[in-house]
Amino acid sequence: MSHKVLSVVVPMYDEEAVLHQLVARLRPVLDGLDVPYEVVAVDDGSKDATAQLVQQIRAEWPELRLVRLMRNSGHQAAITAGMAGAVGDYVVTIDADLQDPPEAIEEMLKKARTENVDVVYGVRSDRSTDSVFKRQTAAMYYWLMRRVAGPHVPSNAGDFRLVSRRVLDAINKLPEEGRVYRLIIPWFGFPSTNVYYERDKRAAGTSKYPLGKMILLTTESIVTFSGGPLRFATWLGVLSAMLCVLVGIFVVVGVFTGQTVPGWASTVLVVGGIGAIQLFCLGILGEYIGRIFAGTLRRPLYLVGYDSMLDTDTVPGASTPDTGGTSGTAGGTGVIGSDASGKTAQ
Repeated sequence: MSHKVLSVVVPMYDEEAVLHQLVARLRPVLDGLDVPYEVVAVDDGSKDATAQLVQQIRAEWPELRLVRLMRNSGHQAAITAGMAGAVGDYVVTIDADLQDPPEAIEEMLKKARTENVDVVYGVRSDRSTDSVFKRQTAAMYYWLMRRVAGPHVPSNAGDFRLVSRRVLDAINKLPEEGRVYRLIIPWFGFPSTNVYYERDKRAAGTSKYPLGKMILLTTESIVTFSGGPLRFATWLGVLSAMLCVLVGIFVVVGVFTGQTVPGWASTVLVVGGIGAIQLFCLGILGEYIGRIFAGTLRRPLYLVGYDSMLDTDTVPGASTPDTGGTSGTAGGTGVIGSDASGKTAQ
């Protein structure tokens, strides 16, 4: 296979209605870049004729590749499969629904080269085509993610982005299966910049991210990137203990003023005290489970961007365990594990 400067990964799930429109807009943009490229279309177990249409288009568009997953594994899993097989120096991920404009890819590649950055985020500057409910829930999601994963998470940046080969190599070394790339890629800390665009309406077909799947994505984002929920019992136990102290003072005052029913004071103190102790103990267990959770992710403690001894500006292999090429990991083969959407994609 000849060297490619750019790979464009397009996860697809039941996209036959929009496929020809996507090709009509994407191909002229890529042909106009005057660089060797490939388009990796990842069919995520579509039930319609998406894969067959891609095969037909490949006869006239040799740069188009088709990757088919054995079953519907989810949007993030389809992106993982595409990036694992991409061969370009730069990789762009874009959905097939044309809400993110292919025309922005030219600006992304130009910025990555001229500004010497490794990540270019596609940021939605105008979401007026989305419903009010969609805009509000999206704003809440990014607000929450910036507090869970850190302020480095860009607002209104979904899965439309460009990454360099060294970012892709770092991603492919990750051993964890449950991935939310809009959180993982900012976590690396590679130099980045933004390209702003207006979000369009979906060109055809139906949305693959209704409310239920958005909730699942939010849940996946929180539990795979933060042990915060495990500390809820700890703080609830502390709050209960403080409340129990206040109730105890109230009970003692009531006993001395004769305003209590016999047996009431001891019952309240015992029930409140035991409840606070139980919650606090659950919180302690949660702290230990949180450490186990963090350990199972097996993320590298750091990434070396430059080593004068090696005289290279690439990212050396991080100290991560050998995944052994098992299914469901970045280096594995076969069916990739499902994401927050379960049996859905996009």
